[in-house]
Amino acid sequence: MTAPTTAAWLAPAMMIASGSIHAVVNAILKGGKDKLAGRAIIDGSSALFVLPLCFFVPLPHGAWGWLAASAVLHCFYLFALVRAFQGADLSAAYPVLRGSAPLLTAALAIGVFGEAASVRELAGIALIGGAVLVMVAGRHIGLGAVGWSLATAVTISAYTVVDAQGVRAAPEPLSYIAWVFLLMGICVVAMFGTLSKGAIFAAARSQWRAGAVAGALSIATYGLALEALAIGPTAPLAALRETGMVTALLISAVFLREQVTWQRAASVLGIFGGAVLILTR
Repeated sequence: MTAPTTAAWLAPAMMIASGSIHAVVNAILKGGKDKLAGRAIIDGSSALFVLPLCFFVPLPHGAWGWLAASAVLHCFYLFALVRAFQGADLSAAYPVLRGSAPLLTAALAIGVFGEAASVRELAGIALIGGAVLVMVAGRHIGLGAVGWSLATAVTISAYTVVDAQGVRAAPEPLSYIAWVFLLMGICVVAMFGTLSKGAIFAAARSQWRAGAVAGALSIATYGLALEALAIGPTAPLAALRETGMVTALLISAVFLREQVTWQRAASVLGIFGGAVLILTR
């Protein structure tokens, strides 16, 4: 009885931890002066960190197509994310993009790939998504930032579902994790280097320390998420990752000195309530 109980809680625990670490990574990105350079450093350093691992894990046979799709989607995701953060505060853009993502992920996982989800889990997903979106109430955010935040949410849901399929198709989760970070780092540095006409490499000199830390944390946050998706259902686990909004709210208030309204504080209760619905067996 002990083993199944432990296994049942392992994936949700990894996804909740992933959400908190993810908020830290995004706070580091938001706090940097040059967002394109910051994101390139994060993903470039992640690729360097996992490069030695690629020589020791099996090649991800059966998952190459998913890896290619993931790399493309992550490029679109990161470009949209940078644009969203350029146009709005972390506490305004982050709730929009993270609150919409679990709803879209559930629609893709259930509607396209036929994954099962209980009524209770669907209610928890909706409650978390709605509670996260409440955080933006009363916060000024321009239409451009809203558009980029929603575009980010679409790409988040797409790469989450793609990576869930890919990590299950690979010989082992660690193989997929190593290769997805390597390919993503190469693609992102090449894309942002081209878009900035090489300017990011000069800007990186003043941001590389924080970017390298965020790169290591990026491996931890998405590595945990992929390990969780390898053993659990996509839609409810993706929603649980949004409990990281609680961490994001604390960071925005304490470290970034952004105003926190009572609506966003109250929405924390909604996030916890949704998590309870998903986790209740």
